[in-house]
Amino acid sequence: MAISPSKAMNGERAVVLIFVLRVLSTLPLALLPHALSLSLLSLFSLVVEIRVDDSPSLFKTRPGASSGIILGAVTLPTVMLSKLIQLSRAVSLQQIEIGELEHMTMQFWAASACSCGVLIFLFIVTWCAANNKNPHFSCSVWDAKFSLSCVILYSAVCCISLATISHTGFNTALKLLWLLCHGFATVKLIQHLLSTFPFCASIGEANLVTSGLVLYFGDMLACTISKVCRLLIPPELVSIRYGIKRSEIGIVIQGVLLGLLIFSAVFKFLIHLWEYFWGANNSESRERKEIWRSLIFLTSLGFIMIAVAPSWMMIVLDFDVHPVLWIFQFIFSEPFKRLSLCIYWLVLIYASVLRFYNISKNSKIERILLRKYYHLLAVLMFLPALIYQPKFLDLAFGAALAVFLVLEIIRVWRIWPLGQLVHQFMSAFTDHRDSDLIIVSHFSLLLGCALPIWMSSGFNDRPLTPFAGILSLGIGDTMASMVGHKYGVLRWSKTGS
Repeated sequence: MAISPSKAMNGERAVVLIFVLRVLSTLPLALLPHALSLSLLSLFSLVVEIRVDDSPSLFKTRPGASSGIILGAVTLPTVMLSKLIQLSRAVSLQQIEIGELEHMTMQFWAASACSCGVLIFLFIVTWCAANNKNPHFSCSVWDAKFSLSCVILYSAVCCISLATISHTGFNTALKLLWLLCHGFATVKLIQHLLSTFPFCASIGEANLVTSGLVLYFGDMLACTISKVCRLLIPPELVSIRYGIKRSEIGIVIQGVLLGLLIFSAVFKFLIHLWEYFWGANNSESRERKEIWRSLIFLTSLGFIMIAVAPSWMMIVLDFDVHPVLWIFQFIFSEPFKRLSLCIYWLVLIYASVLRFYNISKNSKIERILLRKYYHLLAVLMFLPALIYQPKFLDLAFGAALAVFLVLEIIRVWRIWPLGQLVHQFMSAFTDHRDSDLIIVSHFSLLLGCALPIWMSSGFNDRPLTPFAGILSLGIGDTMASMVGHKYGVLRWSKTGS
């Protein structure tokens, strides 16, 4: 039983498919297997999204939002394929080494494996639910055959592509195992995310976040394994090379994020341990317990960020000095420009936060419109820095992301004395798309501006690429929101918000 075209297509899906087709139309013949795999992934995600939309109660997703499965599934692979097209031009012009192209090829397949794993998981859940409700549901049988064909063809194309960049069969098998680990890790992570933070995100948003996390930390793990093997095993016994030449700023950002990931797990363990041994003693006042929690928080955070994270940075890259000292040396290498930029940012943030926070408490302006002022603020903050100090902006984005993560941890755990204050401040700018459990709007804005800049590092023959996030979010999204809120009548999808 086929799916009717009217049911299969809406505005949101049409825009995503046009975006994918635009990228595919620029592919060279050498990347034909990648084009075929992305096409199969798009078709598979379309089928899965339609079936999930027919069973909305299966998953605890954000109310009022479309599932966004096709958008979440194809975004990362399409972006990686776009970068792969760019690097293939650089290889033909002999501007980069072939190893960088092979590294991006693995990143493409890892991103698509993450999406494919989640799609298989979602399809199995919806298919089982449909069969339990109606064992003679013919549409489920047709879906199963079509989806299985897509998965088999996708796997075959993946194996062929990896075999072309591998020197031995063992190397190919190792890479396939690595991709399977990516898919499995993404499925487990998205299950954990949807159960721990129910009604906080759509399935597509959760897929995009979990795939990005697995891809990012998987790259860090592979880089670490490669470096450790070269340190411990003599070069004449093993030849392990992974990835590309890493910059100090990139390693610092990765190390800080790794440290915060370790910190969140360690802090949770220490709190549970502390409550197990000393929490039963109710003689202590509540304020005293809050102070102890704050001390555990600050001590563990300081130790991990000053000792543990820099140790990893110095393993994977040969820093001349301690990474913390390197950061200060980098900032003060051009003190007037970079410190002036910091002062400019602080003045803008202070003035805008003070002004908009007062407006949010006393004005009847819609929250979604009030938050768009911060999008315009992002243009004022980041555009001058991107033009005059792009490397410093890279580091500043990483620092801002780390600060946001720490503040969110403080808000969620209500760490004294800032936890309640941060929660009250952030709640002033939330709307129906946020929840008390986790607030992600500021992360979306920051990463939307930062990712095009980070991904355009290295070879880039498109000068406007770094500006894509700042201009599209700061100006395009703001204007679309204001015009759509005032004059809009039609929605991209029936459940879209």
